[in-house]
Amino acid sequence: MSRKSKSIDRFLSIPNDLTWEELVSVLAAFEYDEMTKGKTAGSRRKFVNAGSDIILLHKPHPANVVKTYAIRQVIDHLKSKGLLKDE
Repeated sequence: MSRKSKSIDRFLSIPNDLTWEELVSVLAAFEYDEMTKGKTAGSRRKFVNAGSDIILLHKPHPANVVKTYAIRQVIDHLKSKGLLKDE
């Protein structure tokens, strides 16, 4: 099993300790790139793929751990776009 598929499997298990960097890595595996919105964006982050599908998230702070509701939102988005299979 590759490192990429291990990261995706961990993400899909909706862990309580998923870091922001791990989430960015998983989204990159699905070809989503983080867009920078400038100095006034604060903690808001936008991820866009080649098909112009957008995922909007807030970067967690001060801790670096992504909330489980945000993980579920990303999973739902990826499923709605056909990038993940419903299980």
